[in-house]
Amino acid sequence: MIAILSDIHSNLAALRAVLDDARTRGCTRILSLGDVVGYHAQPGPCIDLLAQHDAINILGNHDHYLISEENCSRSKVVASIIDYQKRIVTPAQLTWLQGSLPSLRESGSLFVHGGPEDPRDQYLYVIDDDTVPEDVDRLFSGHTHVQALMPVAQGKWYCNPGSVGQPRDGDSRAAYAIFDGDRIELRRVAYNIEETVESMKEAGFEPFLYENLYHGAQIGGRIDKIKYINRNKRHESN
Repeated sequence: MIAILSDIHSNLAALRAVLDDARTRGCTRILSLGDVVGYHAQPGPCIDLLAQHDAINILGNHDHYLISEENCSRSKVVASIIDYQKRIVTPAQLTWLQGSLPSLRESGSLFVHGGPEDPRDQYLYVIDDDTVPEDVDRLFSGHTHVQALMPVAQGKWYCNPGSVGQPRDGDSRAAYAIFDGDRIELRRVAYNIEETVESMKEAGFEPFLYENLYHGAQIGGRIDKIKYINRNKRHESN
């Protein structure tokens, strides 16, 4: 079985909790849908832990910022955290992150960080019957930090495993999914938020950068949803 993680965002306590849970559930492979880094204070240890588990990582936008000369142009907060993280990660950790895949196709499934049109930076807040490409049965993506599992047209499925390190769907527990090649199971795992907050305080992070963790929200407090729309009905995942 595969544990599908996404948006760890340098939250080591959450990652440990998810990996422990995945092991007890019988998962033998770890697949990360990207954004191992960004937002929180422990990017290096998160990279090391994934490497120890032989995880595959799909390149996320925050991962790209860390390994390239480009930084986030839409958020000064994100850019400043990336600048900080560039100073504290090791060359070996950067090398591991540079080995991330742009996307992965495997056994009828497409795994991306963002979406089919832009694997690194497409936000899928609205899912319709055309979201899942014709040549795959299942689409897995992260990026929105909202856990969702929904059927779409012609027996296809869309899954967002949710965020390990910064959930934004109103549930503060770390999120991930388990996939056995046929069945998808969504999982939520409580973790020691205080441990993450203390690491951020020690690194000099301002309170507004971690207060959201207690509420499962974006920085600033917004709760997000993913909507599924077809001709006849409309579902919401929250």
